Amino acid sequence: MQPASVESRLTAAGAGVEPKRQPRSVTVVDWAARLMNFRRGELPLGGRAALFYFCVLGGYFFLRPVRDAMGVSRGMDELRWLFVVTSISSLVIVLLFGGVVSKLDRRKFIPIGYLFVIVCLFAFSALLIFDAGAGGGLIGTDAETAVSRRVGYTFYVWLSVINLFVNSLFWAYMVDVFNVDQGKRMFAFIGIGGTLGAIVGGWSTNVISGMTESVYLPAGLMLIGAALFGAAIMVMLSLDKSATRSEYSTLSAMGSRDTTDKPGGEQIGGSFWDGAAAVATSPYLLGIGAYVVLLAISNTMIYFTQANVILDNTDTFSQRVGSFAQFDMLAQIATLITQMFITTHLIRRLGVGWTLSILPVVTVAGFAVLAVWPIYGVMAIFQALQRATRYAVARPARETLFSVVPPTDKYKAKPVVDVFLYRAGDVTGAGIDGALSTLGLALGWVAAATVPLAAIWVVLSVGLGKAQTRRDTGGEPGSGAEGQAA
Repeated sequence: MQPASVESRLTAAGAGVEPKRQPRSVTVVDWAARLMNFRRGELPLGGRAALFYFCVLGGYFFLRPVRDAMGVSRGMDELRWLFVVTSISSLVIVLLFGGVVSKLDRRKFIPIGYLFVIVCLFAFSALLIFDAGAGGGLIGTDAETAVSRRVGYTFYVWLSVINLFVNSLFWAYMVDVFNVDQGKRMFAFIGIGGTLGAIVGGWSTNVISGMTESVYLPAGLMLIGAALFGAAIMVMLSLDKSATRSEYSTLSAMGSRDTTDKPGGEQIGGSFWDGAAAVATSPYLLGIGAYVVLLAISNTMIYFTQANVILDNTDTFSQRVGSFAQFDMLAQIATLITQMFITTHLIRRLGVGWTLSILPVVTVAGFAVLAVWPIYGVMAIFQALQRATRYAVARPARETLFSVVPPTDKYKAKPVVDVFLYRAGDVTGAGIDGALSTLGLALGWVAAATVPLAAIWVVLSVGLGKAQTRRDTGGEPGSGAEGQAA
């Protein structure tokens, strides 16, 4: 029976007829692709991209609670000061980043960037381990040392800047791999991969911090985060190799050029000033920057409210790490639910502009409710809903805006928007929070102040959506295919 079966399959293949087993495999893949709103050939690329984001956010959410606990350990005044230092540092790093990008090609500078993160994490953890071995304690504790305080402050500023670069690099690479239509269909699924990584990171950090009060806790979490960033590099290299060979990626043509003309890959080119100049001279990029500033202001106001609650309800560094991790986990679970049941088709049905406008509406509504019931539970729900809207709805739509700009803007102007302007919004939000705290004003004033800002935010969102559509259809100079080839 076996030889006959083999012979029949060979005969069918020679006659141009597919074996009987093949339709079943194709049907399963096609069903999975339709379920996720993919075309069949896009599924392997989308899966690798989602795994890439899982590793990136998984690593980051092992580090974020440590950063937040270090930042708040010495009080809210110190935390506001750290925001100012972070913004200044962001400007310097953005300029240096532009210089690096101008000299390296796409395949090199993304793995190098993540490798830099790993090296820094090893350095931070080594300093904390050495200090703990010498009898020192963590920042904010009775046994705090000069080393632990400096490491805590430096780590806070470093991760606050690096986080935005890590995400900016990831999404800039995604809009390089996929075109505008693919971004609208696939970015939500890719975002789910990142959300699952964030949930795993937040949940694991909460569990680990609940099991120990060890002075080595933050160093251990840093090393776990470094391992996940190492995994992200491996997945990215695999994705890049597949994308340059796939007809379903915009990198396929670029991959041919890389092989024949430029073995090392295409350089972005230009100088480190190009990013800032592009933002300053482009109304489209300025509009995206204004959206990001308004986003950062609202996020900072919520963050300081959350930090106050945690600082008032915890006693030890481990408890603070666990509380921040728990808030992160709850927010990411809400994000996952939103991504699975809402986001996938939202951008295609509402368009980019109206999708972007959902976040300011949720923000002003949340502040209004919080002003009436300023309690822990309401704040937790508001924070989870706002972050779910931010990551699951607004983020994919906002990243789609960069699908219609040249590669130089993706890799150099985009960090200016995502890092420096975002942190400028943080400083503004911190200043507003500090002023309200000094004047002793209640949350009702915050809610009232967000109403006109939210109105401007909505109008800006709709305008950006229309501008993106014009560029995508070739209605503006440097857009569409011309912009992609620049």
